[in-house]
Amino acid sequence: MNIKSALLPIAMMAAMATGAAVAQVNVMIPAGTGGGWDGTGRQAMAAMNEAGIYTEGVNFTNTGGAGGTIGLAEFLGNSTGQPDALAVFGAITVGAIELNKSPIKLSDFRPLARLTAEYLVVAVAADSPINSLKDLAEALKASPGGTAIGGGSAGGVDHIATALFAKAAGVPVGDINYIPQTSGAETVTGIVNGTLVAGISGTSEFVPFAEQGRIKLLGVTSAERRAGLDVPTFKEAGYDVELANWRGFLAAPGAPDDNYKLWIDRFTQLSQSDAWKKVLETQGWDDFFLAGEEFGTFIAAETERQGQILRDAGLVQ
Repeated sequence: MNIKSALLPIAMMAAMATGAAVAQVNVMIPAGTGGGWDGTGRQAMAAMNEAGIYTEGVNFTNTGGAGGTIGLAEFLGNSTGQPDALAVFGAITVGAIELNKSPIKLSDFRPLARLTAEYLVVAVAADSPINSLKDLAEALKASPGGTAIGGGSAGGVDHIATALFAKAAGVPVGDINYIPQTSGAETVTGIVNGTLVAGISGTSEFVPFAEQGRIKLLGVTSAERRAGLDVPTFKEAGYDVELANWRGFLAAPGAPDDNYKLWIDRFTQLSQSDAWKKVLETQGWDDFFLAGEEFGTFIAAETERQGQILRDAGLVQ
């Protein structure tokens, strides 16, 4: 046993004897283990530790369901006013709050940091006569109901992007035939077997299938073409669609100002660290950093935009 490891339990016993609390941050992940939000939360805190930004204890709680609204409601009830209480969330939460008629509002929480983004791609079968976003738009105009498009959960970013595309193409959003799928792999299966005319998912899920020749990619929802991906953007093709599946962190409602500012500083340091840049490269995530009140302004704008699209689609009243 080295000296450092021998002293650690002694330090902990001393803290207990004096009544001092062992430092620990509590992180709510409003989804199951192994998914994108879980990975974002755990990878961010691990990179923060590796970079020496925050090296104390971390307690993770996973409470999934309803696009993150169940876990965030639990977080609201248990952590209001508390320091060192954080929650992971993302773009999916914005639509889920409206779709599930959740009583929570993202404006109830303190915005900490937007960390990552993944852009979406639309695909059709490799042998499909549809070869461009214009072709897909024409198919939608000719037969909205007969042009089934598959993607993630109803009201999620895939659905929102599909609705934005329909609107930009002059197709009534409420007429589109959007069919939720359980995964990107299931969407690909539907495209290949003809159940779906097209599908939409994150680049990390669809690109490998395109490389295998099972599907062909028509467009990506980023502002500019992606490096290593020979696919036009929606805007390049003439459709005003730009959307990212972003993920980030919130602080508890009423969190003390000094603690809130401390965590903004920690996430800012994280965004600039080599440890985090390595995570982004390994996971295939884009850096999408925005902190504090600027992030809050972004959340408010996304809440309004996504809410309007869901209303246009007839999914919420």
